[in-house]
Amino acid sequence: MKILVTGGAGFIGSAVVRLAVERGHAVVNLDALTYAACLDNVASVADSPLYAFEHADIRDRAALDRIFDRHQPEAVMHLAAESHVDRSIDGPGDFIETNITGTYNMLEAARSYWVGQGKPEAFRFHHISTDEVYGSLGATGMFTEDTPYDPRSPYSASKASSDHLVRAWHETYGLPVVLTNCSNNYGPFHFPEKLIPVVILNALAGKDLPIYGDGSNIRDWLYVEDHADALLLVVEKGQVGRSYNIGGENERSNLQLVRALCTILDEMRPKAQGSYADQITFVADRPGHDARYAIDPTRIRTELGWRPSVTVEEGLRKTVRWYLENESWWKALQNRKGVGQRLGVTS
Repeated sequence: MKILVTGGAGFIGSAVVRLAVERGHAVVNLDALTYAACLDNVASVADSPLYAFEHADIRDRAALDRIFDRHQPEAVMHLAAESHVDRSIDGPGDFIETNITGTYNMLEAARSYWVGQGKPEAFRFHHISTDEVYGSLGATGMFTEDTPYDPRSPYSASKASSDHLVRAWHETYGLPVVLTNCSNNYGPFHFPEKLIPVVILNALAGKDLPIYGDGSNIRDWLYVEDHADALLLVVEKGQVGRSYNIGGENERSNLQLVRALCTILDEMRPKAQGSYADQITFVADRPGHDARYAIDPTRIRTELGWRPSVTVEEGLRKTVRWYLENESWWKALQNRKGVGQRLGVTS
């Protein structure tokens, strides 16, 4: 099929673009190329006749209409979003404009195009979201697709809003949508402001490895290429109007995760003396820091037959190795706004 991917130069979006092209889909990559985007992420498929790039912002409705008319996609995979919680604390306006208004523009452009095409039954609008819309869990329990929304940060609130818009456009206008909510992603091409790349790069630079609070916050870690595989499965075979939770089945506390990364680095790039774990430093917690996320993936497993293929131990090793072997990629991003700085301390 021909798929319009928004945010295809970002971390998760580029994994989707690469995998989709490798599987023979035609892909139109729509990206505004904001601070976290990098066209090097899709360099491996950029020369393919199946790949096209459109430099546009999802807040620009006229540009979206032109792109739909020019490329006439059979499906949309909407990943473009502001996604860093710490940045949302410092500057929530960008999250409102991109994640809410931008999604509204995408829905209206897709609806206009879909109606103009005669409302083809095969058309899909796949909205990609996060498990953070569900809020925070205690020591037990898991998020299901029926968990009530309870967002705690400007980021998660903006994504919850966009989820509601997508469902409303399906119920009100009949737009054929599918939704997914994923757990924390990690892997190659992860922009160096999130926990795992920060730990790897700070360790190599001899800097502190900052852990918020006491490191007890728990996340379910999903290897990004597993996620891309699940997303393509949902856009192809997911039930219209249905949402699917996608998790890695790999719960780890932040402290456990950082210690595991240090052990891998000790093996792959040993220090002259001591362990990288000696650089661990506990810092003031993030305002409103959710205690625990965990995904119940029963629906996608039973309905679509999908399960993650990469364990967190295997995925972390692959990720560390990738950063060690791709220094030129991450060094080029070191001077982008906010990289290497503590963000999200405003309460």
